Amino acid sequence: MSWLPSLETTSPEEGFDLAIKLARMAVKITQPDDAARSKMRPDYAHNADSLTMASHVVATHFQTVAQANNYWR
Repeated sequence: MSWLPSLETTSPEEGFDLAIKLARMAVKITQPDDAARSKMRPDYAHNADSLTMASHVVATHFQTVAQANNYWR
């Protein structure tokens, strides 16, 4: 089974969780080496610009999920 069977969720909270998963999977697929990701983590974990960009990526994914769910109307 696919790790992403659908963009449909039952609530905005589930949609936000899915948006986070989409962002995390993009990083994992882009950099499949666990050791490399772990090595880079301290660099961005204490960088306000990196954390803000991560929030922006999640927000963009959340917008997509919300639209796919007709904004949970």
